[in-house]
Amino acid sequence: MISIERNYYAYLDEMQIITILLPFQYHQGRSSRFSLLAGTEEIPMQILNSMPIEESIKYTCRIDHDLVIGEQYWVVNEYGEKTDLQIGAVIRTEPFDEKFYYEGPLGFSYSKDKTLFRLWAPTATKVKLKLKSAVNEDAETVEMARGEKGVWSCKVSGDLDQHLYSFLVCVNLEWREAIDPYTVSVAVNGEYGAVVDLESTKKVKPELPPLLQPTDAIIYETHIRDFTIHPGSGATRKGMYLGAGEVNTTGSDGQPTCLSYVKQLGITHIEFLPFHDYEGVDERGPKRDYNWGYNPLHFNAPEGSYSTDPADPYSRIRELKAMIHAVHSEGIRVIMDVVYNHVYIREDSSFEKIVPGYFFRHDEFGMPSNGTGVGNDFASERLMARKFILDSVEYWMKEYQLDGFRFDLMGILDIETMNRVRQTANSIDPTAIIIGEGWDLNTPIPDEQKASIRNQDKLPGIGQFNDWFRDSIKGSTFNLYDKGYALGNEHYYEAAKQVLAGSIGLEKKEKGIFLSPSQSVNYVESHDNHTLWDKILVCSERADENIQQRKHRLATAMVLLSQGIPFLHSGQEFFRTKEGNGNSYRSPDSINKLDWERKIHFSENVQYIKGMIDIRKNIPLFRLASADLIRRSMRFIDVKKPLIGFVLNSPEKYAEWSRAAVVFNPSMAEEAVILPDGDWELLANGQTAGLIPKGEITKNLTVKPISTYVMVCRH
Repeated sequence: MISIERNYYAYLDEMQIITILLPFQYHQGRSSRFSLLAGTEEIPMQILNSMPIEESIKYTCRIDHDLVIGEQYWVVNEYGEKTDLQIGAVIRTEPFDEKFYYEGPLGFSYSKDKTLFRLWAPTATKVKLKLKSAVNEDAETVEMARGEKGVWSCKVSGDLDQHLYSFLVCVNLEWREAIDPYTVSVAVNGEYGAVVDLESTKKVKPELPPLLQPTDAIIYETHIRDFTIHPGSGATRKGMYLGAGEVNTTGSDGQPTCLSYVKQLGITHIEFLPFHDYEGVDERGPKRDYNWGYNPLHFNAPEGSYSTDPADPYSRIRELKAMIHAVHSEGIRVIMDVVYNHVYIREDSSFEKIVPGYFFRHDEFGMPSNGTGVGNDFASERLMARKFILDSVEYWMKEYQLDGFRFDLMGILDIETMNRVRQTANSIDPTAIIIGEGWDLNTPIPDEQKASIRNQDKLPGIGQFNDWFRDSIKGSTFNLYDKGYALGNEHYYEAAKQVLAGSIGLEKKEKGIFLSPSQSVNYVESHDNHTLWDKILVCSERADENIQQRKHRLATAMVLLSQGIPFLHSGQEFFRTKEGNGNSYRSPDSINKLDWERKIHFSENVQYIKGMIDIRKNIPLFRLASADLIRRSMRFIDVKKPLIGFVLNSPEKYAEWSRAAVVFNPSMAEEAVILPDGDWELLANGQTAGLIPKGEITKNLTVKPISTYVMVCRH
C-alpha cells in the first residue's frame, strides 16, 4: 500500500548523493535549490549537475551530512513542497555493504517456551511480525525492534510450534508482506513460513562407503517424480519423497526398480533435480502439474508436492529426510540440484520485498540484468547475498545430511562465493561433491570474477559440466543434426582424444581446459535438451535400430571410461526417450517418466553399462586423481583413424591391475589393432562388459564396428 502521492521523486543513490527527478509537468522540471528535512532540522544540499532524462529533469545533489539509513527523511524544493527520500542505488554500493554486513543468525530460533525471530532489513523504517496459528485464523502482528546492522528482531513467548508467519516491511513508505528468506518450512504453496521444531525431525546418518577422491564418484541424475511415477515402477508412493526412498521395488519382470535398481547398477551418487520449494506445481493437486523445479521460491524449505500432506509443515521435512536416509542406507550419496542464480519472479520474491534492489544485479542503466534468461540475476558478490548462499549450503548439509550440490547456471555466481561454498562444505564433509554449470553468461560482473569454465583455474575444488566433452562425443547440443565422434563424425577425432584424458592437455603442447580431472564432469545427456537416444534417432534416422543402439552404447561407455567424473542421466542406460521433446521442464508424466518397461526391454544394454561401471569402480586406472597421474599413466596407441586407442600404466608398483587398454571404434568397419606387448585379458567388447575375463589376447585384436574394447594386465 503506497501511503503518499509524489509530485517529484528523490532517491539516495550513494551515502551522500541524492538524485532528484522533477517531471516537466511539475514547474517545468525546475528548482534552484533543494534541502533535506531530518526531523525539524533542514539541511541544505549542493546541486552538482542537472540534465534532462526522459520526461524529467534529473538533479544530482550532494549532502554533507551522515544519513541514518532506516530513518525517514524528506526532500524540500524551492517551492516548499516536499517528497520522501527513497532508498535508491545506495544499496548496491560497497560502503552500504560494509556498513550493514551482519554475521549472525537469521530466521527463527524455536524453543517450547519462546521463539526469537530475526530479519535483515536495513532500509526498512518499520517491520512487524505477522503470526497465526492456522491458515484460516486471524493473524496478530508484533512490532519488531531494529538492532545493529539493520537486523530487526522480536521474541514471542509460548509454544509456537506449527504457527505460520510472515513479515510486514515498510520501505519507501510502502508496506510489503514477505516470507522469511530463511524459513525452513512453509504452508501449502509457500503462502506463509512455518515455525517447526527441527530437533524432532533429526535422523542419524548411516555410515557410507569411503570416497577417496571426486573421480571415484559416478553420478546418476533424476527427478523425484520421474523416478517412480511410471505404473511399472513398483513403488507404492509414486512421485513422492517416500516413493523415491522405497527399497525392494520390482518391475513386471520381478527385477529391481527405482532405488534398489540404482544400487544394483553401481551408482555412488544420486543427483536429484531441485527439491527446494518452487513455483509451477499446485501443491493442493500436484498430479495435475509438472515442473523440473527451477522456479525457486523458498530456498531452505522442501517442495511440498513431493510430500503426502503439503498442508502439514512437518510432512515435507520428515519425508525428505526419510528419502535421503533411505538412499544413504543403500550406500549411495545424495547431491542436491540448487538454483541460487535467480528467483521465480523478482518483484514477488522475499528478497526484493524486504530489501528492494539489493539482492539482484542491475545493468548500467539501472535495469535488472538477465544473464539467467528469466529477468533476474542473484547478486552473489554482495555480502549478504553471499551470506545467504553460504548459510543455505551449510543448513542443507547439516540438517539434511546432503553429500554435495549441483549449481544450476553457476556462471552467474562469482568466484569468491563458489570458493567459499567449497570451504563451507569442507568444514562439514571434505568428500562433498560440488559441481556446476560454468556457462559464460551475460551478467554485469567482470569476466574474471565469474564462476565459469574459463576461470576453472581459480576454482580448484569445483567440478564443471564439460560441454567440450558433451559436444565432442555426441555432437552439438544446439544443433540437433550435428554428429559427434561416437555418432561417426571424424571432425571431432582430436577433441575426443583430449576429453578422454580428462580435458587437462595430455601433452605439454596441447591446451587443456582443466587443472585436474576432478573438475571435469563428463556427460552426453542430462535433463536439459534432447536425450541422447532422441538425438541419435534424428541423426541416424535411416539406420538400423541395432546400429543406433550401438552408437548410444559407445557414447555412454566413453563417459564411463574417461578420466574425470562420469555423469549419467537416469534411464540413459536403457535408451531413455522423451519422444523428441528437447525441453520437457513442464511436460506431462507421459514424456518425463522414467519408463521401467524399457529397462526390461533393453536389459542387455543395462547389463553392459553395469559392467562398464564395475570396470571403472574396480580398476583405479580409470579414475586417476590428478593431471600429473594422467600424464604419467596414459598413452595413445597407433590405430587406424577414426579408431582411438590408449593404454594406462599403473604408477603403483604392486597394483593388482598393472595396465589397462581401451579401443573405441565408431566406424562401420571391422578393424585390426596391434596391442602393446603383454598378457591381456578382455573385459569388454561390443556385446558384453564386466570384471569376468572373456578371453586372453596377446597382441592382435579384431575390433568390431561401433564398439568399445577394454583389456587389462594383472601383476
